Amino acid sequence: MMRADRQNLGAYAVFAAVLAAAGLPIYIHAPKFYVDEYGVSLAALGSVLFGLRLFDVIQDPLLGKLAVAVRRYQGVAVGVTLAIMGAAMLGLFAVTPPTSPILWFAVMLTLVFSAFSFLTINFYARGVQKAQALGGDTGYLRVARWRETGALLGVCVASVMPSVFLAIAWPEFVAYAAVFALACLIAGIAMHNEWRGATAEPSEGFGIVLKDQISRRLLLIALVNAAPVAVSSTLFLFFVESRLDAPGWEGPLLLLFFVAAAGAAPLWAALAERIGAKAALLAAMLLAIVAFSFAMMLGSGDTVWFALICLASGAAVGADLTLLPAVFARRMEQVAPEASEGFALWGFVSKFTLAFAAIALLPILEASGFVSGAENSEAALRTLTLLYAGVPCALKLVAIGLLIATPLGKE
Repeated sequence: MMRADRQNLGAYAVFAAVLAAAGLPIYIHAPKFYVDEYGVSLAALGSVLFGLRLFDVIQDPLLGKLAVAVRRYQGVAVGVTLAIMGAAMLGLFAVTPPTSPILWFAVMLTLVFSAFSFLTINFYARGVQKAQALGGDTGYLRVARWRETGALLGVCVASVMPSVFLAIAWPEFVAYAAVFALACLIAGIAMHNEWRGATAEPSEGFGIVLKDQISRRLLLIALVNAAPVAVSSTLFLFFVESRLDAPGWEGPLLLLFFVAAAGAAPLWAALAERIGAKAALLAAMLLAIVAFSFAMMLGSGDTVWFALICLASGAAVGADLTLLPAVFARRMEQVAPEASEGFALWGFVSKFTLAFAAIALLPILEASGFVSGAENSEAALRTLTLLYAGVPCALKLVAIGLLIATPLGKE
């Protein structure tokens, strides 16, 4: 039984890769694609992204309850939802909007993000059972190592695919969406056996999670700590193209960033097993601050220096995306082992940071006079640099303070 469990961990990596491709890369690619292809304003895109996250305030609790309600048919529900997500991604990137581009953008993203939320809730709840089957206090770190490394690899591939397809003269976003839809099918096949057996029973909902002080603190840490990644991801393409004056290097630099994150993830997990997740996370946060501090000094032509910063900041992100979910899952086993809604909260926190970055930063950038793909004033470029590198440094300092004040013990 244990041998089969270990072998099946690869399915978690595949499924996590597909989910990851439907998350962060959307915030990297979609805004710039709709700005360049359809002339949609940065402020309008930011407003839509933020509005969708407000919708999640209502939607995610309901999706958590839905996950419990359909637990006996979990495999079928997951399969249908994967199909919806794949179709919506095709609609977002491969279909010319039959109506207003901003309206089409909103509808397709609603489908993608709703499917993403439902799948994430089920996937992380199932991961708790998987960790329990592996046994021992390190079971959660084992599952996290496979799951989050798979997620990082998925982000890597999804982030650079458009650049690769463009380089070989393919219609980059049509091909990107088609490959994603195929990946949804593969992930569904890989995980189909994992949805069998016992599933979460009805829980007390959000209350049982939010009553626990450490769970609340972990959610707050996740919110603040994920914000720098959200900020840098939202502005990455603009920073490389306009601040570094390096159009065409976006794909390789993104690949470097996420490969560093994926390569560092298992190393952080191994370190956490030796010195504790808290100490490992603090080290990663300090590394991120150092990296973003140097990014503040960059200008036109500093592509090589930025590549080194991508290596360092990517490695730091590997710890964030591997260790925090494992710590939260471990806490859920202790305070709410049957609460799918706990993972709905976790998913909402992760998505809210990306949406908040969009609504807070894109209008500020537009107000500074910044125009994508055009010559920009030094004031606009300074604003871009401050938002891209300065804001993450400040947020990481806040996250460090919160983490130091949180008693995790052996979490």
